[in-house]
Order: sequence, then C-alpha cells, then structure tokens
Amino acid sequence: MYTNKPLQQIARIVSLVFHPLMIPTIGFLLLLNSDFYFALLPWTVKRFILFAVFLSTGALPMLSIGLLAISPKFDIRMTKNTDRVLPLVLSAIFSYMGYLILRRIAVSPIFNLFLIASILVQVALLVVSLKWKISAHAAAIGSLVGGFFALSFRLQENPVYTLTGLILIAGVVCSARLILRKHTRTQVYAGFTLGFLIMNLIFLLV
Repeated sequence: MYTNKPLQQIARIVSLVFHPLMIPTIGFLLLLNSDFYFALLPWTVKRFILFAVFLSTGALPMLSIGLLAISPKFDIRMTKNTDRVLPLVLSAIFSYMGYLILRRIAVSPIFNLFLIASILVQVALLVVSLKWKISAHAAAIGSLVGGFFALSFRLQENPVYTLTGLILIAGVVCSARLILRKHTRTQVYAGFTLGFLIMNLIFLLV
C-alpha cells in the first residue's frame, strides 16, 4: 500500500526517535519540565533521575539486545511475535532496577508509579506476544498519553500543551508503524489501548 520512499524514511526516523525503550526517558523529561510540581526540583536531582531512568530503561536494554544479536538464532528485527519475549523480559528486569534506584532517593511516589506502570505494560506485552504480534511502539506511546491524562486528574493540573503534543505524537507514531507495515491497524489500536489503560489505571487507582 505504502510505496512513498520519503514517507517511509520519515516513518523509520519517527519509529527510532520514539522507540519503546526511549519512551520512559521522554516521559520523565516531560514530567520534570511540565506544569506539575516536579519542575521545582533542583537541576542536580533532575539530572540524576534522568540518568537513572535512561540507564535502566534505555541504555542497558539496548545493550542487552545488541548482545543477543550476536547469536544467529536471534532476529534483531523481531519480525515474529515470539522474538520479543526475551528482550521484554530483560527490559522489565532493568526497569525494575531503575525503580529500586528511584525508590531509594525518595523524591516523589509518582516517579515510582510511572516505572511500575511501565513494567506492567511490558509484562502485558510479553504475555500477549506469546500468541500475537501486538505493537510495542503503540503501547509505549499510549502509556505515556494515559499517564499524563491520569496525572492531570490526580494532581488537579491541566498540562494542555503537553497532552495535546503527546496526542499528536501518538498519532504520528501509530501512523509510522502502519506506513512501515510493521503492524496491522488492529495490532496498533490494541497496543495503544493496552498501554493507555494500564498506565491510566495505575495512576488513578494506586
């Protein structure tokens, strides 16, 4: 269906920039520079939080996938749904390590909830991926949208520009996965809904 090469190239860039492993770091970057009270934290604390989150949810999982790619049995493109199981397990473990680090500095329980909800999204993706190829990109960006929606209700704030931007980005990311033919519409919609609901419910109910 999609044969426009420039459009496909843009879709690849979007998929790379908003890769599921980068979404937690992007989320924390937004949290620490939003209308919420987190923005009042000293820069040194913000820097440590961002470093811990990027290391545990981004850098270490990326490194583990790179090491897995050394094996000829591992398809780094993860074209099959079951190819994602081991990377998701490792990513969830590293994310839990990040949660333990943030819990020790005891800055805000919201940060801990954000990482716990992210881990639960990964566990849900893992379970679904045993039988079906759901979109991890859509689930990741959906969880970010869901988290900020829930936070706006929980903290009685209205980060309208952040939410508007996230909704637009979510549409672009989901469209990119369809343009690249990585997923069907059902897989994209299911991924977004799963991520949105888990993150939203965790922030509203816990």
